[in-house]
Amino acid sequence: MNFRIKNVKARQVLDGRGRPTIEADLITEDGVLGRASVPSGTSRGKYEAVEVRDGGSMYGGLSVLKAVQTVNSIIREKIVGIDVRKQNEIDKIMIEADGTDNKSRLGANSILAVSLASVKAAALSLNMSEYLYIANLIRRNNLKLPYIMLNLIWGGINYLGRNSFEDHMIVPVEKFTFPEALRASVEIYYKLGEIIEYKYGKIALAGGNYTPPIKSEEEAFQLIEKALEETGYKNDFKIAVDAAADQLYDKKKEKYIIFEKEFTSEELLQYYIKLVEKYNIISIEDPFHEDDFINFSEITKKLDIMIVGDDIFSTNIRRLKEGVEQKAANAILFKVNQVGTITEALETAEYATKNRYTIVASMRTGETEDTVQADIAVAIGAKYLKGSVSGGERTAKYNRLLRIYEELTS
Repeated sequence: MNFRIKNVKARQVLDGRGRPTIEADLITEDGVLGRASVPSGTSRGKYEAVEVRDGGSMYGGLSVLKAVQTVNSIIREKIVGIDVRKQNEIDKIMIEADGTDNKSRLGANSILAVSLASVKAAALSLNMSEYLYIANLIRRNNLKLPYIMLNLIWGGINYLGRNSFEDHMIVPVEKFTFPEALRASVEIYYKLGEIIEYKYGKIALAGGNYTPPIKSEEEAFQLIEKALEETGYKNDFKIAVDAAADQLYDKKKEKYIIFEKEFTSEELLQYYIKLVEKYNIISIEDPFHEDDFINFSEITKKLDIMIVGDDIFSTNIRRLKEGVEQKAANAILFKVNQVGTITEALETAEYATKNRYTIVASMRTGETEDTVQADIAVAIGAKYLKGSVSGGERTAKYNRLLRIYEELTS
């Protein structure tokens, strides 16, 4: 077979929010097509790689035609003729062509679209599932599916209109198979909707998540506990939360604001401790702002639960190494588009595993129908896949995991 890249072509498509994103086709000399599209987040940490958008009037400034042109000209010229199986080389060429620390010249969205498309083309050329091909890239063979970390209630400035925790989630205990965990999670999601409608009336969904007009964090946890009780899953699920503390932090006051109440770092730590004592919380994501390694380390020492770093790490191995040195957090949120190539993302995942950090793979707010994230989560040994259960661009990932489950158990 001829594995050399014959052509690369990109286009502008829409994500699950109706916003533009980039999709790339990579074609080998044998006519094998790898196609990938890039998701996008609503909130982005300052250490994330930069996605390039056009500005101007089209799509309210969100158009990505510059990124498309970058793929169709600069990137295409650099990688045509290279063996598609040489993933590290392909990514290295694009990183060097960009020449910045955050991929702001070519754009992380341009680079990642091609990086993922090359993975897909290589897997197809070798007649392998994407998760098996990616696992081979990092020489990993003990494959299993992640557990679901299902987002139920969205809060925060973007969704609730006031300072509050962004995500309120559930995770199953490990006795479930993947199909069982998915079914139970969805049943809880249904029940929570009924409880919220009965208490507050009909409310709008955001990204498939409920946005009830709660007046305290405890109210959100009580709603979830009631749903677990009424579905009979009280002992089978635990609660996880994404505090998204960057959005809570007032830099001028050097305090965190939650439901109009101000907290110092020490007071916020005590608040977390009380919540964990009162509710069945096993995971807190981003409990402090993205530069506060000291308090990330402190909460990791004080609480025997999962402390997940998202904005503080941004799937960046340099940031994660600093976290490991300071013993800040014990888990990492994994989003390939935060760093911009599959090679760099896999290096971060390997370093996390080596240092016993739990990996939580995560969907983004602006998801696409591309299912490669599910394959990556399996390949890297992610313990959880965080996301919502509404919208075809999200359920596509769960449906892909159901198919992988069949393959791995057959």
